[in-house]
Amino acid sequence: MKRAIVGGGDDDMSNKRRRSVNVAVEEQEQQPVLFKKARITPSSSSSACSAPAVSVAESGVGIAGDRDAHWTELPDDTVFGLFNLLNYRDRASLASVCRAWRGLGSSTSLWTSLDLRLHRLDSEVVSALAGRCSNLQCLKFRGGAFANSIVGLHARELRELSGDWCSLLSDATLSMVVARHGNLESLQLGSDCERVTSEALKVVAVCCPKLRRLCISGIRDVDRDAIQAMFQHCQGLTELGFLDSHTIDEGAFGAARNLRFLSVAGCRCIAWSTAAQCWSKLPNLSGLDVSRTDITPSTLAQVLACPELKVVCGLNCPLLEEGSNPIPSPSSKTAVLLARFTDLMEGLEVLLNPSNSKEEACSSGRSRYGRRMRVDPEVAKWTERMLSHALLKIAESNAPSLDSFWLKQGTAMMLRLVQSAQEDVQERAAAALAVFVLVDDENATVDSARAEAVMNGGGIALLLGLAKSCGEGVQSEAAKAIANLSVNTEVAKRVALEGGISILAALARSPNRWVAEEAAGGLWNLSVGEEHKGAIAEAGAIEALVDLAFKWPAGGEGVLERAAGALANLAADDKCSMEVAVAGGVRALVRLAQFCNHEGVQEQAARALANLATHGDSNGNNAAVGREAGALEALVRLTGSNHEGVRQEAAGALWNLSFDDRNREAIAAAGGVEALVALAQDCSSGSQGLQERAAGALWGLSVSEANSIAIGREGGVAPLITLAHSNSEDVHETAVGALWNLAFNPGNALRMAEEGVPALVHLCSSSRSKMARFMAALALAYMFDGRMDEVAVRVSSGENHGRTVNLEAIRKLALRSIDAFVLTFCDQQALTAAASSWAPATLNQVAETARIQEAGLLRCS
Repeated sequence: MKRAIVGGGDDDMSNKRRRSVNVAVEEQEQQPVLFKKARITPSSSSSACSAPAVSVAESGVGIAGDRDAHWTELPDDTVFGLFNLLNYRDRASLASVCRAWRGLGSSTSLWTSLDLRLHRLDSEVVSALAGRCSNLQCLKFRGGAFANSIVGLHARELRELSGDWCSLLSDATLSMVVARHGNLESLQLGSDCERVTSEALKVVAVCCPKLRRLCISGIRDVDRDAIQAMFQHCQGLTELGFLDSHTIDEGAFGAARNLRFLSVAGCRCIAWSTAAQCWSKLPNLSGLDVSRTDITPSTLAQVLACPELKVVCGLNCPLLEEGSNPIPSPSSKTAVLLARFTDLMEGLEVLLNPSNSKEEACSSGRSRYGRRMRVDPEVAKWTERMLSHALLKIAESNAPSLDSFWLKQGTAMMLRLVQSAQEDVQERAAAALAVFVLVDDENATVDSARAEAVMNGGGIALLLGLAKSCGEGVQSEAAKAIANLSVNTEVAKRVALEGGISILAALARSPNRWVAEEAAGGLWNLSVGEEHKGAIAEAGAIEALVDLAFKWPAGGEGVLERAAGALANLAADDKCSMEVAVAGGVRALVRLAQFCNHEGVQEQAARALANLATHGDSNGNNAAVGREAGALEALVRLTGSNHEGVRQEAAGALWNLSFDDRNREAIAAAGGVEALVALAQDCSSGSQGLQERAAGALWGLSVSEANSIAIGREGGVAPLITLAHSNSEDVHETAVGALWNLAFNPGNALRMAEEGVPALVHLCSSSRSKMARFMAALALAYMFDGRMDEVAVRVSSGENHGRTVNLEAIRKLALRSIDAFVLTFCDQQALTAAASSWAPATLNQVAETARIQEAGLLRCS
């Protein structure tokens, strides 16, 4: 009996890859268990934060003689500096060490900014933070359903509020939030605010007169009254953005005397003639973002006449890029135009460092920007934000027509934005890098040219640097990009070479689920390469991955699937499989198979158990899996899953586990015979991998005579005969192996006589697999060794219901087939030469011709 292929066949490799997509998950998909660890625990990921080295003398810690300084002797300034490096959960945890540190940790100066996007902003979190937020000035959150919790923080001094994934944000909730935070200067709400209307915008205008920046994505309609209310009540409003809106009243901007930056990216229903006439008269407009719109060249020419305009972002504008209409030529006063047909890097450099770009351009003679610009940091920052947002949106569209753009300009621009001083720009640039390399996210396929362009542009080092930052949002997006890029084998080698495995191992220990999830995904992809598995184990990643399964025993399906997938790949290696077992991986994976209802987690957990069990000849993992309480029962149950991948991996695990004598009988006792026969009966239209594993598991159980009889009694012969007709060598070879074992029992042999003999005769003569032909011949030989005749007489009028089987005719057919099979190994010329000379070389040639190498792996009843 052969072993199951470790974790899969051609369509299901032992080292499966995974992909990570940049998908906005709705609030209802965020399981409560996301913050089940609501109590504050130290983050091992904080050790990955980049902090400058400080000498003992500089730290101010005094040392008496050679005595080491005790932590209680650390100066307050040093402890305060430590607090500043931590996220809010670790900060609160450190504050619980002692009374003195509790006082320092409660200082309102430590709580001026909170990024809660990767945390669940529920009542428990709000209650824990409320006492510390009296001086909170900047807050980032995720999920419109949690927006009403913001009021509970009592952050009366809040100046900046930013929210992602706000599709559930309503007018009532937004109105309540702004009514309690009248000092807001910046309000940014992203990702499909379709439930927000112009009525809420009027409330924002009245309640937040200090507002300087307003940016909302996905609001359907923005009417004249809402826009005019903004400029009437918010006299200091300098930045306004309505992204991906359906309609905007373009002519309502007449009172926008102080407006410097306007973005209408993604808006498709704009009357451009009206817009150009109105916007070109705005006296202080410095930046305009019309990316992903249908702006026309003539409109662009009018807008460029705006007196103070310095930059226009026009990425992915079809009417500008089609080439049928001329683009206005730049004059000495023309603003920088950032589009697919312009030099993006040159344009951005003009904005960031106009003096240098002017000198370089003059020396090369290539500049299209004739005037020397004054450095305006606000223009530069706004441009970076708009470019990063546009590139992310374009990457998410995954249009094949953009291949040339990504390779010529897009990749370099994203890598440039990764180096921005603005954290939100870094995040979006990393997210864009994660998405734009994907070709087929379902099958984890990436564009090799794009991935290698990132690598050759120094992107791996840049992303690993981001992954070591203290911001969890940046960590998560950087880890996601590294994970996706690592699907490419060359990139994976570079990631490992530049220390990425250790960085991902550290991030996998993060108490933040989203960070740990992306890090585990990166380890999953890196563990595909055999050359990386040892390094992953040495970095302590196996322990971290096992811990993830215990940390989120229910819910958190993304992190659990990635952790189990990485463990499955690692378990395919003999040495790593032992380390997985030592780290508690068997129990962790069995728990996932038992209690997790997510099909992706079940599939990877079963695959990992299958791979652990495949090393039965070299370590004790096979027996260990069988001894784990509930393991066999869980795998038997999973063979009845509605998900084909789960059924396939569960059957593969049972196949491998059946090599152990105790496991074999325990599987049968757990209902394995009935479950696997049912699976074999139902899998005729399934994948070849599923068919092979179903047949293989029955083959494994049939080594036992009692199981062999039970398989025949449950109706297992017929589906195995069906699988023996498969054109796939792996499938029919495995099926005929099971039939060979079953043929040892006369009752099974009789069941096989009528339908099975033709299939076995066909395989015996026609299969390209020497093993399949050999086992088919053996099955025929055992069927007709005389024992079946007595059984046939007893049941001729009972079990066959009056039907008679012409055993003599079938026997002759089988024996002729066996004879023909034997003759295929007979080289008459070689035999004659060997008989005449008896030379060792000639005899060896005859022996090698007849040898079936794989036959040494067979086990029979």
